[in-house]
Amino acid sequence: MATDGIHRIHTKRGTDYVSWRNEEDTMKITVITVGKIKEKYLKDAIAEYSKRLSKYCKLEIVEVSDEKTPDNASEVVEDAIRSKEAERILKHVKDDAFVITLEINGKQLSSEELADKIDKLGVKGTSHIIFIIGGSIGLGKEVLTKSNYALSFSKMTFPHQLMRVVLLEQIYRSYRIINGEPYHK
Repeated sequence: MATDGIHRIHTKRGTDYVSWRNEEDTMKITVITVGKIKEKYLKDAIAEYSKRLSKYCKLEIVEVSDEKTPDNASEVVEDAIRSKEAERILKHVKDDAFVITLEINGKQLSSEELADKIDKLGVKGTSHIIFIIGGSIGLGKEVLTKSNYALSFSKMTFPHQLMRVVLLEQIYRSYRIINGEPYHK
C-alpha cells in the first residue's frame, strides 16, 4: 500500500488510482426517490443490488411520498406538486453531500465515466453522494438549484420506479470498475 493512502493497480485500462479508506471512511451513497415501490420484482431487484453494494459503500434509500397529479394538470398545478415533493426531498439533503440529480437534460455518461466520477469524488474527499430521482413529473426547481451535477441515463423517459433499479445497477457496476473487478460489458 502506498503511504499517501492511494493504491495503484494495473488493469486493462492502464494504471488506475484507487483511494484506500478504512471502514469509517467508506463512501455513503444516498438515493432519494419520490414515491413507493409496489411491484415485487422491482423490490427484489433493489434488494439484490443493495446487498451487492454493501461490500463497497454505505447505501441508504429514502422514499418520500408523492403527490397525486391530476390528468391534464396545468403547468401551475404541476409546479405546485413539484414544489411539495421538493420540500420533502430537501429535508434529506445534507449540506456536506455532493448532490447528483437525474434529469432528462443532464449529462450522459458511459459506465466507465460514472465510475471515474464517483472515484474522483472520493479521492477529493467527498464522503457522501446523494442521487435524487424525481416523481412522474420531474424535480422541482428548489431541488435543481441544490444539484452539483445533472446526470441523464437517456433522452427517453423511464418510469421513476424502474430508474431506481437502473441507478443502483450502474452504481454497482461503477464500484466493480473502480476496483478492477470483472463485470459484463
